[in-house]
Amino acid sequence: MDKEKLKTIKRPISSVARPVKGEAGKTGNWRSLRPVLIAEKCIMVKKGEMSCLRCWLYCPEACISKTIPPKHDYEYCKGCGICAEECPAKAIVMEEEAKYREEEK
Repeated sequence: MDKEKLKTIKRPISSVARPVKGEAGKTGNWRSLRPVLIAEKCIMVKKGEMSCLRCWLYCPEACISKTIPPKHDYEYCKGCGICAEECPAKAIVMEEEAKYREEEK
């Protein structure tokens, strides 16, 4: 392909893969830390509109809902903490999973 043709090829701004939920089965039991939303701090909850969604955008497992407030699908969430790291309002905190496993028994 010549250089002139390469200039005209439309390319995506970035290469974004769409995660597929459950490709390895329900993986939530791998988690040692659980993301917990503090709704009062969440920008979308405060504004009452779809305005931030950084947690949803950066979640590599697609286990955060695009809702107000955003909800985690704990059956698939691996507890990587990317959502908490990316949240500009620090509305997501990572807590020990063992605490929740005891409560769920």
